[in-house]
Amino acid sequence: MTTRDELLTTARQRGQEGRLPYAGAVTPNEAFALLQDDPATILVDVRTNAERDWVGRVVISEVQHAAVQWSQYPGGVQNADFLAQLAQVAEKGTPLLFLCRSGVRSQHAAKLATEHGYTNCFNILEGFEGDKDNNGHRKNVNGWCKAGLPWLGA
Repeated sequence: MTTRDELLTTARQRGQEGRLPYAGAVTPNEAFALLQDDPATILVDVRTNAERDWVGRVVISEVQHAAVQWSQYPGGVQNADFLAQLAQVAEKGTPLLFLCRSGVRSQHAAKLATEHGYTNCFNILEGFEGDKDNNGHRKNVNGWCKAGLPWLGA
């Protein structure tokens, strides 16, 4: 079994190799393993409230799950209170795993948090739903759902 330190080392290596502007990146399975192994780790779901309500949400311990929208629904306007809301759920040294639909908005969130003093920001690669398949559907190629990790649909 992979330990917390091994997972974080791998994630940080991805960060260095990819020259990421935040600590690193984890796969959905690695993210789940970190959450199980380290009660201090927090998954920050940056999707809109509508996405969590209509598409689904991760099923993990409530103390390890934070919802801080990167953008607002409707309209997609960036959440001007993102950093203030993040500060309400996590301290700057806390390991934070950022999650969105496909791993793009979560990159932006991890970068911004890092720029403001959060030192352990990790993007969850592939996101919650993952990439689209040949028919334009998600949850079939990769991502948290495809990995068979706990989630609750709408």
